Amino acid sequence: MPHIGLITLVVRDYDAAIAFYTDKVGFELLEDTDLGDGKRWVIVGPKGAQETRILLARASGERQTCIIGDQTGGRVGFFLNTDDFTRDYDRMRQAGVPFLEQPRHEPYGTVAVFEDLYGNKWDLLELKTKPTTDLAR
Repeated sequence: MPHIGLITLVVRDYDAAIAFYTDKVGFELLEDTDLGDGKRWVIVGPKGAQETRILLARASGERQTCIIGDQTGGRVGFFLNTDDFTRDYDRMRQAGVPFLEQPRHEPYGTVAVFEDLYGNKWDLLELKTKPTTDLAR
């Protein structure tokens, strides 16, 4: 059965993005391969994740540079599900992840929006039930 294996996140700097996602968000660095000419194949993902991961791609040219931090037009574009909201929220805040709001208790679960180092918006989310299409903002 098909599944999403990688999504690409355009970043300004490989090492800064790796540091943010591993040291602050708590992801693992799964691959960092030099492709030559300053390009790297960099994959990060939640610890223990078996499928969906993030390819960190350094911007190349003005067009790509312009979308860093705004790849979803200012909307929450990424959803980090957790089985223990309080644990991960507290750990991420202590690590310096900027949350844009206090945790909210919604009918679908507990959620708070945070930004990555470039301003992309993420939901940290502990779902009560299966995700629905109604979660997109």
